[in-house]
Amino acid sequence: MTTSGRVGARELARRAMIAQIAAIAVDLFEERGYDETTVEDICAAAGISRTSFFRYFPAKEDVLLRDFTELSDLLLEALEARPRREAPWTALRKAIIPLADRYQSDDVRVRRILGLLIGTPTLGAFHQDKLARWGKQLRPEVARRLGTDPDDTTDPAPAALIASAFACLDAALAAWVAAEGEQELAPLVDRAMGVLG
Repeated sequence: MTTSGRVGARELARRAMIAQIAAIAVDLFEERGYDETTVEDICAAAGISRTSFFRYFPAKEDVLLRDFTELSDLLLEALEARPRREAPWTALRKAIIPLADRYQSDDVRVRRILGLLIGTPTLGAFHQDKLARWGKQLRPEVARRLGTDPDDTTDPAPAALIASAFACLDAALAAWVAAEGEQELAPLVDRAMGVLG
């Protein structure tokens, strides 16, 4: 970033390269399967070296998960912005909608990536790890909303509420991918979460 807040040419070029490599990788994953596609395959198709690949992505799975890392900040900000007196489940339900809107804004690409995540058992652990990290970040705010001590890790209530919200989100995402663009994501999230309250 420049001092004026604008992104410089070097950063724009880096972002473009990351997006290009990721698009090539997703094509290969869909064509050959995630497990069958190697980093070498991606490098050959993208015309880059292994060193270059690992400069942009710490591991192969990061090609798919890179877009989801900063979304935990969006989710936390949305939750913190909800009214203090709002019921914890309602606050979580409303806080997830901006996340759904972000997914929807690039729906074709995101649905392709989610389809790979859902359909590839080896990626399930990485997805769960991502949700666990999101849950840790949300836990203090959820605990405050439940009226419990944010530092009390022996209280299962915040983790249970977060896990329930994420299970609803996963159900909505699976339905959205299955609908192949015929449904909007936010109403699916709201419907899934509405089942629990």
